[in-house]
Amino acid sequence: MKNIIVTGTSRGIGYELALQFANSGHNVLAISRKTPQILIENQNITCLSVDLSNESEMQQVENFLSHSWTTVDVIIHNAGCLLLKPFSETYQSDFENIYKVNVFGVANLTRICLPFLQKGSHVVTISSMGGIQGSMKFAGLAAYSSSKGAVITLSELLAEEYKESGIAFNVLALGAVQTEMLQEAFPGYEAPISAIEMANYIFDFALTGNKYYNGKVLQVSTTNP
Repeated sequence: MKNIIVTGTSRGIGYELALQFANSGHNVLAISRKTPQILIENQNITCLSVDLSNESEMQQVENFLSHSWTTVDVIIHNAGCLLLKPFSETYQSDFENIYKVNVFGVANLTRICLPFLQKGSHVVTISSMGGIQGSMKFAGLAAYSSSKGAVITLSELLAEEYKESGIAFNVLALGAVQTEMLQEAFPGYEAPISAIEMANYIFDFALTGNKYYNGKVLQVSTTNP
């Protein structure tokens, strides 16, 4: 039984991951602004309503870990915020709103969890193919895709900084997955992979990928977008 933190659990991949870990007997801390009732009712899941863009709300996570868990085995930074807007209409406030969730939220949560991470812990950041240098890019996603590129570099740096501690940091850069966020970015597009199928892959990777990888970016994509 492991202690697993998953962000962005109100829908899509994060929701499926929280259920899969819990139903497999693991303890899950599900973090999202909105909390589905089915997660609340699961005895293996603790739900915290936290806005990752608000650093002060992270105190809830620190309080929970200090009083309930002594260690954290896995963190899955799955939460994401998307903006589809022409660059000419994208202002600093738009970039800040996206980066507060997609970059600063990842950094802040990781920092809070550091005292609870140990040798063998695995931090998995869910990025996007749009954040991969040289990959196909799409108009209107300047803030989103650049933020996903930022967390890739952040993860690589943390892997180097904490390699002597035995904590692994890896990134999964996802392609198209049939989620609500995909529909926001590409209305009407039908992805070949469902949220639960991708959750199955991330589930296995989170539990075992640190045996084989550290500081790596794995591209998990069969199509563009």
